[in-house]
Amino acid sequence: MTSMASKPALSRISQLAEIISRSVAHVDETLSTHKVPQPSFDEDASASLPSEVSDARDAILDASAELYDLLLDPLELLYKHVGHNNPVSLQAIARFNIANLVPPGGQTTFAEISSRTGLDEKYVRRLLRHATTMRVFRESEPGVITHTKVSKMLASPEGNDWLRVGTEEMWPAAVKMVDALQKWPGSSHPSETAFALANNTTDSIYTILGSDAVRASRFANAMKIFATRPDYDPSYITDHYDWAALGQAQVVDIGGGRGHIARCLARRFQDLNIIVQDMDKVIENAETELEEDVRDRVTFMIHDLFAPQTVQADVFFLRWVLHNWPDGYCVMILRALVPVLRPGVKIIIQETLLPEPGSVALWREKYLRAEDLNMGAIFNSEERTISQWKALLAAADTRFTVSAVIEPEGSALGIIEVLWESS
Repeated sequence: MTSMASKPALSRISQLAEIISRSVAHVDETLSTHKVPQPSFDEDASASLPSEVSDARDAILDASAELYDLLLDPLELLYKHVGHNNPVSLQAIARFNIANLVPPGGQTTFAEISSRTGLDEKYVRRLLRHATTMRVFRESEPGVITHTKVSKMLASPEGNDWLRVGTEEMWPAAVKMVDALQKWPGSSHPSETAFALANNTTDSIYTILGSDAVRASRFANAMKIFATRPDYDPSYITDHYDWAALGQAQVVDIGGGRGHIARCLARRFQDLNIIVQDMDKVIENAETELEEDVRDRVTFMIHDLFAPQTVQADVFFLRWVLHNWPDGYCVMILRALVPVLRPGVKIIIQETLLPEPGSVALWREKYLRAEDLNMGAIFNSEERTISQWKALLAAADTRFTVSAVIEPEGSALGIIEVLWESS
């Protein structure tokens, strides 16, 4: 009696197809159950999916990307990932504010865009047809352009400034990063950067933008985009750290800008009094933006984060501040707190927690590692893993003790609770 032949193992591309099929079915069912519209490139389509499909979304994106890559030859694969001329059409769209030339729900033509921008019509056609391959605009009929949800986002001032910063600040710096590594090997100075080389100077980004109000405003607008993204929502810090357990507490929000997060915290936790510290230009007239219900518990104070801290507090809060600085400068920022620290004082750091290789979905890791390179090119800084954050704190002072690490599901930023242990 012969045994039945074992079923041949599925090929990798068949395995990937099964993962995609199974995961898409789950997403489809979840969207239907929750009466959520299906994903679409239409200009008024939803920009995000519900959190309930996050894992399935990861599986689909990773499997479909691997399947796509497997079917390319090496040169095609490298060309896809290099994409060195993708920013060309995007730069034109941003510089000439082309997304605003397409009426919401309406259409325009290559000829009309040419007339309003002064660009040659032939190049308008070439640039925008390239952009449509990236889902930016749709050529609804020959020579006629309408919005997708991507181009519609770029029609807002913040969206256009975000793209312009990407193509006119970040891109030129990116192509100078290897030059900077060769020119300043091992440097950790914020003025010895690819951004400085791209601007033909030896100044830091803070000096460069500080001397150009238009560029500074554009950069600030671009950063506002992150505040609107679901994974940067203030609820991740208000809901996932136990602020209520502090009771009556004085909080100092270092580098807190115009108080966006401080206001959310004060509104949610009535026992918190919060001082927002930042540069004078940043906080100028910020108190006029305070709502009535938080006006008596949120105040603003000019402060240089490298200068010795003068305010005694129960909590010092740094959100998305330290990742802008190289290690040595982060050490100085942390040591500047020491003069006012006492046993039990907490330092709450909310920052990107860079994953170890292979520990998260590949598409997420790729995005984070690209952001890490951005930080290197612009600031000579980096995104950091938990281990790197712990080492950084220990380098600043061994009395900084990491007492908790919180990584809320869906959040772009993790939370590190640090205690000051004077003994």
